[in-house]
Amino acid sequence: MVRLLDRWEPERSGDVVSQWIAGDGESLSHALSVLNSFDAVLLQHEYGVFGGLDGKDVLALVDGLDVPLLAVLHTALLEPSPHQRQILQRVIEAAAMVVVQSEVARRRILAVHDADPHAVTVIPHGATENISGPVLADVPRPAVLTWGLLSPGKGVEHGIAAVARLRTRCPAASYIVAGQTHPKVRAAIGERYREALQAQVRSLEMEDRVRFDGAYRDWDSLRALVRSADVVLLPYDSRDQVSSGVLVEAVASGRPVVATRFPHAEELLRDGAGFLVDHGDVDAMADALRRTLYEPGLAERMASAARLAAAPLLWPAVGASYRALVDRVLAARAVA
Repeated sequence: MVRLLDRWEPERSGDVVSQWIAGDGESLSHALSVLNSFDAVLLQHEYGVFGGLDGKDVLALVDGLDVPLLAVLHTALLEPSPHQRQILQRVIEAAAMVVVQSEVARRRILAVHDADPHAVTVIPHGATENISGPVLADVPRPAVLTWGLLSPGKGVEHGIAAVARLRTRCPAASYIVAGQTHPKVRAAIGERYREALQAQVRSLEMEDRVRFDGAYRDWDSLRALVRSADVVLLPYDSRDQVSSGVLVEAVASGRPVVATRFPHAEELLRDGAGFLVDHGDVDAMADALRRTLYEPGLAERMASAARLAAAPLLWPAVGASYRALVDRVLAARAVA
């Protein structure tokens, strides 16, 4: 694995073979030398990951590869800017195969970009099964959980308002908002978004029902937190999200989900693992939470549907799909 960093860091993982320091040509040259010693390269593409406008620095990497490239696209915009479209088009043209993580993402790529349909395939976002294990004793039940890096657009303000509408239920629901502020957001505006959410909680007199957990959690602690939730809430404002790791982890944990109608949620929750609500519709969000938490037997049926939906998302299945795809690319190159 090659890590992309803003500055050099001591490497603690034996899986990392090189570091690419953003904007540093020498480290890019070394990373390319290492990557070209392998049989193929899997590139994880997201506009915000790479340096330059719209992540244009990715092109320096793509252009320097001599081995087959498999481009894994985490974003598929319906209306990219001309510059975004140009960058992703060049990545697509350089790739032997393009991987997207949902059917809607594949449809978008084929609609927006000049791509060979036979060279664009779906392999879902992978997850580790998280059905069994201890739960956290300090999580007040019933518990609604939203987690991930905190930033405007996550819709947490709608989640707070929705949970506040359940305050008269017995027992009243609690809402845990877990995750640190996104580093880029913190650099730009500090903790203003988190502070605005905390002010909202105070104005609704929900201090005893809403908990902000901004501490760093290791993998085992995060998994225990997810297992401790009665429902996972994804109140995102985005209408463009075609891949959500948080959604996949929630389903792999057998948790009922309430989500806004972003594309990946519409696709993954269609068989009963969750409720879909319109963006910003607090009343609908509150009603979906109420039904999930208090309607007898419903949460159990949703959890069962989640476990069925999770089967193709688990890493053994996803890993086998990637291995088969790499083998196919290398076999095609050998006979070319």
